[in-house]
Amino acid sequence: MDVSIVVPLFNEDESLPELCSWIESVATTHQLSYEVILVDDGSTDDSWKVIEEIHQHNNRFRGIKFQRNYGKSAALNEGFKAAQGDVVITMDADMQDSPDEIPELRRMIVEEGYDMVSGWKKKRYDNTFTKNIPSKIYNAAARKSSGIMLHDFNCGLKSYKRKVVKSIEVFGEMHRYIPILAKWAGFRKIGEKVVEHRPRKYGVTKFGWNRFVNGFLDLATIMFLGKFGKRPMQFFGLLGTVFFLIGFIASIYLVIAKFTVADFALTNRPSFYIALTTMIIGMQLFLTGFIAELVARNASERNAYLVEKKLD
Repeated sequence: MDVSIVVPLFNEDESLPELCSWIESVATTHQLSYEVILVDDGSTDDSWKVIEEIHQHNNRFRGIKFQRNYGKSAALNEGFKAAQGDVVITMDADMQDSPDEIPELRRMIVEEGYDMVSGWKKKRYDNTFTKNIPSKIYNAAARKSSGIMLHDFNCGLKSYKRKVVKSIEVFGEMHRYIPILAKWAGFRKIGEKVVEHRPRKYGVTKFGWNRFVNGFLDLATIMFLGKFGKRPMQFFGLLGTVFFLIGFIASIYLVIAKFTVADFALTNRPSFYIALTTMIIGMQLFLTGFIAELVARNASERNAYLVEKKLD
C-alpha cells in the first residue's frame, strides 16, 4: 500500500464529508493505493455516524472510536498502530490542511529518502495572540533544545516512513514534538515543506491558552526522557552530589570558624541552616536517582532497542 492517511478528529461532523471526498479525489487522480484511518477522539456530535456512512461508501476509509476524549496524541498513537502503508501521512480534520499536499509529501519520503517531512504553514490564518505568538515561542525553544531546524513543530500535516511511526510512542501531549521523538529513536533525516494553511471553514479551534504552559512542560519532559530515560542516576546523582558538596563545604567552613573566631554564634547564622538544607536536598536528589534507577531497571522495556539491520 502506497500511503496511510491518519486523521485525528474531535467534533468534526461538518467537515468530514468534504475532507474525505477531497482525499479520495487526490488519491484517485494520482493513482495511489491508500487507506484513511479516521480516529474519533470521543466526539459528542455525529462524527462517528458520518465515519460509518463514509466507510459504507468506500471501505478504504476506516474508523477508530475512543469511548471518551483522550487527546490528539492518543489518537495519533492508535492511528500509527493501525497504519499499513509504506508512507504514513497525518493531517487535521478541520479542513485547514489541504489534501493536495499528500502526493508531494509522499514523494519526498519515497524519492528523496527523508525519514519524515514536517509541514510549515508559512502563511497562517490563526488569531495572532492565541496561536501564532505561543507557536513561535515553542518552535524557537524546540529548535534550540533539540537541534532540529524546523519552523513549525506542531503542524498537523506530516509524512513518515512506516518504520518511524512503528518505532515511536506518542503519549500525553507529545504530538507537538514528534520530530524530536523521531530523532531520539534514531531517525535523523527530517525535512520540511511549506504547505497551504487554509482559513477555518467549519467548527471552532480546540486549542486555548493552556497549551502555552503545557507546551514547555512537554518539551522539558521529552528532552529529559530522551537523554536520561534509561540512566536517571546520571542526572539526579550528579545534581545531588553538587548540592551535597556545596552544603558540606559550607558547613565545614562554618564549624571551623566556630572554633577559631571569637564570639562566632554558629546557630544564629542563616548560612548554617542554608548549608544544612543544601546537604539535605543533595541527599534527597541522590536517593531519587537510586529510586529512578530501580524503576528503570525493572521496567518491561528496559532493554528494548531499535535494531535497524542485522546479519546472522
